[in-house]
Amino acid sequence: MSDPGTAKRLVLLVTAALFINYIDRGNLATAGPLLADELQLSATQLGFLLSAFYYGYVLCMAPAGWLAERYGAHKVLAAGLIIWSLSTIGTGLVHGFTALLVLRVLLGVGESVAFPCASKIFASVVPVERLGMANGVLGFGYLIGPAVGTLLGGYLMSQFGWRPVFILFGALSLLWLWPWSKVKLALAPKRGAVNRDAPPYRLILRQRALWGASLGHFAANYSFYFVLSWLPFYLVKERGFSMGTMAVIASSAFLLNALSALFMGWATDRWIKGGRSANGVYKGLMAIAHVAGIVCMAGMVLLPVAGSIVALIIIQIVAGFASPGVFAIPQIIAGPTASGSWVGVQNAAGNLAGLIAPALTGILIDLTGHFGMAFALVAAVNVLGLIGWLFILPKVEPIDWSRAAARSHA
Repeated sequence: MSDPGTAKRLVLLVTAALFINYIDRGNLATAGPLLADELQLSATQLGFLLSAFYYGYVLCMAPAGWLAERYGAHKVLAAGLIIWSLSTIGTGLVHGFTALLVLRVLLGVGESVAFPCASKIFASVVPVERLGMANGVLGFGYLIGPAVGTLLGGYLMSQFGWRPVFILFGALSLLWLWPWSKVKLALAPKRGAVNRDAPPYRLILRQRALWGASLGHFAANYSFYFVLSWLPFYLVKERGFSMGTMAVIASSAFLLNALSALFMGWATDRWIKGGRSANGVYKGLMAIAHVAGIVCMAGMVLLPVAGSIVALIIIQIVAGFASPGVFAIPQIIAGPTASGSWVGVQNAAGNLAGLIAPALTGILIDLTGHFGMAFALVAAVNVLGLIGWLFILPKVEPIDWSRAAARSHA
């Protein structure tokens, strides 16, 4: 473990990187109504642009975890940020659908390093009893990103158009590299030690816990990416709000999600330190979040405008309850020697939702003319989350990798 001061600085800087990550990732959704009008895109085409990010993201996730274990999470995270920042700048410069599609894939390649590197760093420098708060802070960072990006980006786009905003945000993202280069990291890779201690992928892939967490992660991400990708379009086109009002509503919902994650990170650590089991705390929060997802997604489409906004606010608050556990659970189970590789696999499986949700939503909108079927599907996917977290995932506790390896050869 690192000293507390270094650990705090690392947590804050990694959180800042994820904050930037989600601003740059969500800009296209904020620009969706303007971009669709300028380029004469159908909802299906816009959906494929929103999904294109996840092709690069998912395919590179497991390799990103391996690179973090092999070459050091600090170097890999910096390289990824450079790639995604340049992709964001490029998006503001190109004009064709194909070029936008390629840049969105490249953005996903760059951003694929974020969570494997964050989990490797946290598992290496943060004590287990403080992982809830560390992941709560991280959750606040990446969840506040869409709030800031939607509010500020929506306002700037309404004033100056969407292209200058992409160029500005991409350029500002590169500034993170300066403080990152100044931090002395306590996890510079000792290549021989890392290679000897880390369990092989074949052993990680045999763990039932990995697949339970991956299914739960997929369900949580399906809801999250549906809202992240289509909420601006839904509020403007389906509910009739202006771009300015949309920005306020959407950013407020994302802000509540972020604050909820921060609070729950603090609360989970207090509960666990007070004697409650990590298993009971984290599984209970996951169950609450997915039950609320089923109810509120139905409410958003069935209720009148005011009721729909209330349902949106409730689901964003309750979704924040589960946010710390999505990554604290694998960090506890996999431990410092395997967390980068584990989260690379889990996050890749979880982010298959990004390949499906934005594109499928666009297709359903074009087929039906409304969001009803899309919201119904999100509610159904939340049932899978309950199955993954509660019934497939065994007890949340560290794996003894040497014993697991012995059993695999028995």
